[in-house]
Amino acid sequence: MNRQLVCGISQDHLINIGNLDPNNGSDRHHLQSEAALAFIEMQQAAAKDGIDCQILSSYRSFKQQQSIWDRKWIGQLPVLDNNDKAIDISSLNNEEKLHAILRWSALPGTSRHHWGTDFDVVDRQNALRYNHTIELVASEYEPKGVCGLLTLWLKEHASHYGFEQPYAKDYGGIGIEPWHYSYLPLAEKIAPHLTETLLTTTIEQSDIAGKMTVLKHLPTIFERYYR
Repeated sequence: MNRQLVCGISQDHLINIGNLDPNNGSDRHHLQSEAALAFIEMQQAAAKDGIDCQILSSYRSFKQQQSIWDRKWIGQLPVLDNNDKAIDISSLNNEEKLHAILRWSALPGTSRHHWGTDFDVVDRQNALRYNHTIELVASEYEPKGVCGLLTLWLKEHASHYGFEQPYAKDYGGIGIEPWHYSYLPLAEKIAPHLTETLLTTTIEQSDIAGKMTVLKHLPTIFERYYR
């Protein structure tokens, strides 16, 4: 399996979901075809139960992930703590800033969104009903949150379609992400190909913000944040 697929450099493995089902509202999103078909099947089943399961974010290239990373590094995007409060990153040294960003944002090259197997979900109709702008914070996915009913439905049914939550538990690295689902039949085949050596090469060839700090701490990053 090549570095271009694993690290989000190539899009050759993807299909536009809207090409498979023009009516599902996901025409701007891309997944691998097998994952896309499984998602559409799951989405249609949820709709029959009155749940609007929509993708907020699917495939994300290395460049797109780098844009998020770079803007957080220089303070253009908020970096949140465990209570969803913005951190004053100007008060942190580079190593502290590195770990603060990694809590909620993957290092470019390590994001599961690169693979075309993973996506973030929302209950769009419920959000519109309550005039709520989705922020992807845990409270939105709790039982009384705007995506609470979607969360309950997915916990019961998602595995039937091959989807699981890779960040359902906090192991001290990436925070819990109740919105993130992964199509395991494909993701489990890709994951072993992302090695520390491959990641080092990818970062060395990039111009990401904080590059020297990232390379210095890459073994720790790989062990603690890559799952």
